[in-house]
Amino acid sequence: MRNRTLRVSVEIALAVALAAVLNMPPLRLWTMPQGGEVSLVMLPIFVVALRRGLGAGLLAGLLASVPVYFTEPFVVHPAQYLLDYPVAFGLVGLAGLFGPIWRRAADADAVGPAVWTALLPAVLVGGAGRYIAHLVSGAVFFGEYAPAGQPVWVYSALYNLVIPISMAACFAAAAVVMPVLARVVPAEPA
Repeated sequence: MRNRTLRVSVEIALAVALAAVLNMPPLRLWTMPQGGEVSLVMLPIFVVALRRGLGAGLLAGLLASVPVYFTEPFVVHPAQYLLDYPVAFGLVGLAGLFGPIWRRAADADAVGPAVWTALLPAVLVGGAGRYIAHLVSGAVFFGEYAPAGQPVWVYSALYNLVIPISMAACFAAAAVVMPVLARVVPAEPA
């Protein structure tokens, strides 16, 4: 039991460190003018969530928000900080809801189908959680940037389309990484 807890803790720590590295400016695929980027920062959280479950995924997301914040902090209000960092990245850990499906498929050596039955919904649910947190934050705290006559919710929804683009990039990367990881380092739930 203690050995497994240590392994999960180390895996979460590695995921947080990797998220910090993937959020660095040279590794971002694209950066928006008022913050937000297309990057693979969610990938390590998805990996931990699928391999170790919901609790580990939520914790990895919450902890990953710390280095993401310190990379380029942008805070206008304490509630905006909570929405854009710990809440948004913590919700990425919801991908852990699909962890049992992924682990069963990996144990049965049916990882190919698991990419569609576990990985795709995990990325959609976790990414949607992050998108919703940024959507609310953008509408409430950054609506002043909306063009004249455009509703703030529409502006925020369009501006935050970088999240679905990042989700697609993370899905493509995870579809390559997760099957290899399942064969090399099998996982059990946290």
